[in-house]
Amino acid sequence: MTTEPEETDRQFVTALARGLDILGCFRTEDRYLSNHVIAQRTGLARPTVSRLTYTLMKTGHLHRHDDSGEYRLGPKVLQLGFGALAGVNLRERADEVLTQLCSGPNPYLTIALAERSGIRAIYVAARRQRQAVSLSIDVGARLPLFYSGIGRAILAGMTPAERDAALAQGIEEFPDQRDRMTESLAEALTDFEQYGYCTSFGAWKPEINAIAAPIRSLDGSSVYGLNVGGPSFLVSAEELHRTYGPRLLRAVAELGGT
Repeated sequence: MTTEPEETDRQFVTALARGLDILGCFRTEDRYLSNHVIAQRTGLARPTVSRLTYTLMKTGHLHRHDDSGEYRLGPKVLQLGFGALAGVNLRERADEVLTQLCSGPNPYLTIALAERSGIRAIYVAARRQRQAVSLSIDVGARLPLFYSGIGRAILAGMTPAERDAALAQGIEEFPDQRDRMTESLAEALTDFEQYGYCTSFGAWKPEINAIAAPIRSLDGSSVYGLNVGGPSFLVSAEELHRTYGPRLLRAVAELGGT
């Protein structure tokens, strides 16, 4: 949900921000959303949502289902997404590294690279071996910044000021999770100091184990997370530490570190 800074920032275009909020409220598992659901997720009034979804449909960013009147993301959004991925120079450099990590001894791992968006980590690249049991998380997936391994790695790679701002944003969005987020951030920093990477052994989902390390972009403007994880009943915390921890640190060093 967009805050309302237009009273203090004359350059801020509220209508544009609200339209982007609508596009951002679609999740990986969503196909079509009604104006009612969009209004619930964004906190915008129904009449405002109706006008914005109509406009976004006209511009090609949303597609309207003729029978239900619900909306899905349109082809213009794909253009934006591919444009963003094209600008991620780290993703291009990481292709070979992700493939090498994925070719390790455990065939049930998913290797991923993610960038922060608000209080979420967005997968910009993913690799996995072709096994029947693996994590079905692909490019575009959004993971919680404070609880997933890859999100914790991004937090660990930030400056103290950046982390403080991210924590304040998280508390503003989920005030009832203040203590949990604060404790999770402390755990991430402790892990990073001890191992050089962060862990999430059931912290996000009980069935997922993961380790992840931060990587800064070449120009220093962005922090990414490089993740190694899988189903907890096939990928133990011990194996991740023993076998994949050193491999992860070598991969980070190859990509330039933090």
